[in-house]
Amino acid sequence: LCLQVPELEKATVRIRQPERVRGIIQSLREQGVAKLQVISDFDMTLSRFGCNGRRCPTSHNILDTSRVVSEDGKKKLKDLLHYYYPIEIDPNRTLEEKRPLMVEWWTKAHELLVQQKIHKGDIAQIVRESEAMLRYGHGMDGFKEFFDQLHKNNVPLFIFSAGVGDILEEIIRQANVFYSNVNVVSNYMDFNDDGVLTHFRGPLIHTYNKNNTVLQGTGYFQQLSTRTSIILLGDSMGDLTMADGVPSVENILKIGFLNDKVEERRGKYLDSYDIVLESDETLDVVNGILRYILAE
Repeated sequence: LCLQVPELEKATVRIRQPERVRGIIQSLREQGVAKLQVISDFDMTLSRFGCNGRRCPTSHNILDTSRVVSEDGKKKLKDLLHYYYPIEIDPNRTLEEKRPLMVEWWTKAHELLVQQKIHKGDIAQIVRESEAMLRYGHGMDGFKEFFDQLHKNNVPLFIFSAGVGDILEEIIRQANVFYSNVNVVSNYMDFNDDGVLTHFRGPLIHTYNKNNTVLQGTGYFQQLSTRTSIILLGDSMGDLTMADGVPSVENILKIGFLNDKVEERRGKYLDSYDIVLESDETLDVVNGILRYILAE
């Protein structure tokens, strides 16, 4: 397989069942580009986890730490993070335990943001001033090759995010890769006639309900019913259900970015994802696989 996709030689790559993965990649190629769709998480999957020894911001972080949030608001949001994030990634808690706590976290955070009277017109500048970074690659712009390859080949890219839709769309827009084949489902802000944030539009999407329960009425996957080959990209256990709304899946390749607490969570990730990328800030492996599948 490494002959076809040399990127799989990288030291960051872990695969529990190489033969099975080889088979899936082969099938994806044989089924052809017309059957392919990509379903991806955004924060810490398409965006970087770390940069220059620091954590890169998620779409929520970008807002939480920006100048449009008061010092008091920043402190309260940080307190929420310190309380709930350890719960979110705790390998010893069940999803049933986590779900209501995640709803609680997101709801409180969104309420705090609404109190800040954020202006729609400030969002582009907030993103511009942030340290948001999309994943890089061989030629530095790994994300550009990723979005370009999919766009050129008319492969639909579905970004399913528990982040803030307005922010992540702006990141993609400023990176000049917001093409027509990109669709986003996320938590969007609603603004009043004066352009001030009044609430977040439902349904609430958090780390552990990224499945068809929040896709009702979008009809997205139904329109793509012939696209039965899936590449799924995620960085958490909650991302594994993102393709649940696809009416018929013939082949699915699940690629997981294991960014944090690598030793502790490795086993779980290897059980659930076909390919696990440990502390890898690039899209090299994903791009290498796409290059092989999309090659004439």
